[in-house]
Amino acid sequence: MTTETTVEGTFATAADLLAAIQPAEGGRKIKDPATGELVGRVAEPGVAELEAAVEAARRVQPEWAGRGHAERSEYLNLAADAVEANAEALAELLSREQGKPLNGPNARFEVGACAGWLRATAAFELEPETLVEEDGNHAELHYRPLGVVGAIGPWNWPMMISIWQLAPALRMGNTVVMKPSEYTPLSVLALAEVLNTVLPADVLHVVPGGREVGEALSAHAGIDKVMFTGSTATGKAIIRSSADTVKRLTLELGGNDAGIVLPDTDPKAAAQDLFWGAFINTGQTCAALKRLYVHEDIYDDVCAALTEVAEQMPMGVGLDENNVLGPLQNKAQYDIVAKLVQAAKDSGARVLTGGNPDEGQPGYFYPATLVADIDNDNPLVAEEQFGPALPIIKYSTVDEAVAMANGLKVGLGASVWSSDPAKAREVAARIEAGTVWINKHGAIDPRVPFGGAKQSGYGLEFGVEGLKQLGSPQVIAG
Repeated sequence: MTTETTVEGTFATAADLLAAIQPAEGGRKIKDPATGELVGRVAEPGVAELEAAVEAARRVQPEWAGRGHAERSEYLNLAADAVEANAEALAELLSREQGKPLNGPNARFEVGACAGWLRATAAFELEPETLVEEDGNHAELHYRPLGVVGAIGPWNWPMMISIWQLAPALRMGNTVVMKPSEYTPLSVLALAEVLNTVLPADVLHVVPGGREVGEALSAHAGIDKVMFTGSTATGKAIIRSSADTVKRLTLELGGNDAGIVLPDTDPKAAAQDLFWGAFINTGQTCAALKRLYVHEDIYDDVCAALTEVAEQMPMGVGLDENNVLGPLQNKAQYDIVAKLVQAAKDSGARVLTGGNPDEGQPGYFYPATLVADIDNDNPLVAEEQFGPALPIIKYSTVDEAVAMANGLKVGLGASVWSSDPAKAREVAARIEAGTVWINKHGAIDPRVPFGGAKQSGYGLEFGVEGLKQLGSPQVIAG
């Protein structure tokens, strides 16, 4: 590196982070979805501030690109050091704003994943690829920086998904302008505050705001690529708004992932992994297990084993070290889950556990809910619930299960469960999804490419293949 850089900025508590990112006065109030208490305030800049951020990012991008892969990777490792040095403050703020508990696969897990993804992205090797070498004819494939990447993130994993977007973008020599969800802006601002203690000035900007900021970002002539994680409907709007400038896009959209449990599965052995496949982050995960197809021979046993696990999982305020499930992040999502579970009840489906929220308590808590004896066309099955409610559908033949799993227009992830991995892989090959896991669900890895099929989006993230998608391919021949 041209200058010696070390981690200097540390924040002992979430209050210290908030003091660094909040406006001196005013701003929109952000409340804890578990308690309704004030978390902090966020400034609401508009399109003018976005313009300034894009201009600054464009100005420094050639210099950042000129540092080369090795030096940029060093900066990513320093960024990982900074995240680790501030991990507890970041996790506390994340828990309060997003609602997820500190423990379990939640806030501390998410912050740790941020550091892990930064280091993994820094370690990938991306050398020019020789395509032809014969009779004096030589051709090589290179990947050059695109310019400025616009990143639009969600509220469910606000810090981790921000890293998924910014880490490969920076590694490839791009600069980044991020627009966080209106629900979780403080988490992303705090993460950027920590990262910017070690990154060069202006290579990373965060501009919070509403829909108008997102629309301006996706249409902006100074943005060369947009990365978006969120709903299919919003993804389609980004495609339309980006068309005039022919932007590169990576879109990770809605899922409604299916899982198929084959009849040779041990219900008790699989129950814990099935539960967390569905209920990680209280079900608020794009690639969570959202509809479970179980063979009739073991249907009752799987239902019983899952119910036993679900009823042991403590739900409550995230800062309580005992809890592993939290609230829905916002009222709109709570209402979706409640409406879909009610539709299942009205149809005569059997609620095994949950389904009875305590309306008198503060916070958007909906209990972990398992619903059995439900039709495949019920709204709780056909629509993505994105919350702590899992429908369990009985099937008779594998062909029937595969047809139901493939029956929707989305295909982000899926899983097959069996005591015979070879048999499971045969079934997996028939499922229309970007990733199909065997005897687990949602187990992402920074080294393994991840992306959706059908209307779950396009483009890849993670691994060398994901890194390439943040570059412009260039062939040099002669």
